[in-house]
Amino acid sequence: MSVRIGLMGVAHLHAASYASSVTRHPGAELVGVSDHDPDLAAETAARFRTQALSHENLLTDADAVIIASENIRHRELALMAASAGKHVLCEKPLATTIEDGQAMINACEEAGVRLFTAFPCRFSPVMQKMRASTGKLGKLFAMMGTNRGINPLGWFVDKSLSGGGAMMDHTVHVADLIRWTLGAEAVEVYAETNNNMRNGITDDCAMLSIKFSNGAFATIDASWSRPQTFTTWGDVTLKAIGDQGVSSMDMFAQRILYFDDGTGRVRERFWGDDVDYAMIHEFVGAIQGNPAPTLATGKDGLKAAEMAITGYRSAEIGQPVRID
Repeated sequence: MSVRIGLMGVAHLHAASYASSVTRHPGAELVGVSDHDPDLAAETAARFRTQALSHENLLTDADAVIIASENIRHRELALMAASAGKHVLCEKPLATTIEDGQAMINACEEAGVRLFTAFPCRFSPVMQKMRASTGKLGKLFAMMGTNRGINPLGWFVDKSLSGGGAMMDHTVHVADLIRWTLGAEAVEVYAETNNNMRNGITDDCAMLSIKFSNGAFATIDASWSRPQTFTTWGDVTLKAIGDQGVSSMDMFAQRILYFDDGTGRVRERFWGDDVDYAMIHEFVGAIQGNPAPTLATGKDGLKAAEMAITGYRSAEIGQPVRID
């Protein structure tokens, strides 16, 4: 029997990829789309040949939901889904405050449903190979990651909807990969931010230095530092340094240069593995009762978001901030 999945909120740029992955999956059915903006819901539903519904009606029809709304709405939608007994895959960052993230985790636990965080980078074969290789590096003492991209504009630069700028948007993917690789928790964050790229009200440049419970440290360049005409949206790179070796990866290096006369731009097109589909595949399996070894849990999502949230406190006071 197909798993009936609803797309709850479609404002995020990744919503279309998730919808496409569900429609292509032989064991899943996209039963509908909902959003606080009915026009956006209708437009997305028409694109994927499904129905636009209210949140309440979507929850009636679905076995599980994917939340891809603006960041600030994650808590409200997750709590609605939990109260309806539906499993949840939530777009990153899981939440913009620790309190909201913990409320989401608690609600899903109390309702007996599963909460996952959308971290498709975990499903990258090159990332998995790198993580497996770290056993050959001896004792890991440092990691360095980047997630440098184009400013997506729109609601992403509206703090009332996004909860922050580049640091909120781009820290969490790499923070999760580092925590996943080290098998340790962040205990201190020092961060600096600025908005020198567009001089707006949100940070577009961010650099974090993070200490972990096992003594390792890491740096993350989480910036919207690419010009709007850049050939690709950004990058995810990671380097692990041990006392017996170094390992590094460029997650999206599998790309071709594409000259687009229609738009008058040079672009780069990724041709490697579809990590969004791989994530949705495991999510469908988890709903059916199968193990989900790669999917990030709600706790994983909150731990990654905590590094960005703590980073903002650090940038505000200009000092390292401990994580309790």
